[in-house]
Amino acid sequence: MKISATIITCDEERNVARAIESLRCCDEIVVVDSGSLDRTAEIAANLGARVIESPWRGYAQQKNLAAERSQHDWILSIDADEALSEALEGEIWQIKKNGPRFDAYTMPRLAQYLGRWILHSGWYPDRKVRLYDRRKARWVGDYVHESVHVDGSVGHLESDLLHFTCSSLSEHLKTLDRYTTLAAEQIVDQRSTVGWRQLVLDPAWTFWRTYILQAGFRDGLEGLTIAQMAAFYNFVKYAKARNMSPRR
Repeated sequence: MKISATIITCDEERNVARAIESLRCCDEIVVVDSGSLDRTAEIAANLGARVIESPWRGYAQQKNLAAERSQHDWILSIDADEALSEALEGEIWQIKKNGPRFDAYTMPRLAQYLGRWILHSGWYPDRKVRLYDRRKARWVGDYVHESVHVDGSVGHLESDLLHFTCSSLSEHLKTLDRYTTLAAEQIVDQRSTVGWRQLVLDPAWTFWRTYILQAGFRDGLEGLTIAQMAAFYNFVKYAKARNMSPRR
């Protein structure tokens, strides 16, 4: 069993080295870069990755392109701001040694936010399919929240994929602005109606669910911030969608 690791990038010089250096269990590393203006491509190439330049075509399509251009059928897809934990790397070595029993594998994702590992707030275990046989699976999703659709059996790994999210609120706000625009475009494309319930009640419910029901209060001040930003995300995406929709 040989594995191709894939990473899609754009201006990720701060993160890409950490991601690549965690992929010792893989037989090749493919980086698909969509026009980075920093040293992302140079750093990746110097660390032994094969760098492919491609215009941005959306998260799912970009990740499918990376899988298609890989040498091996088994794909380990991670984002530039992620890295395998040593324990997860060990589990993948065991799969390579013993052979896969499933067509794809999920793994829990542990996020670091503002310097703190988040164990609640609906952020953990946040299981994702990231190791898969490209003959049985592919990425789907036109706008945001892309995921791997598997036409086969799915197993579950126990060790964490580490996700290094925002290190500052300014960074979070920039990310929120980008993703709420994509989410709003999806709402408009689906011709969904945006009214006072979405603008008022949905953000309030999101805060309550994240902070109380999902125990965000156990994540300290960072948990409170996550809940507030989640509520704000919902408000902004609906406000943008309302602004984008033609007035009747």
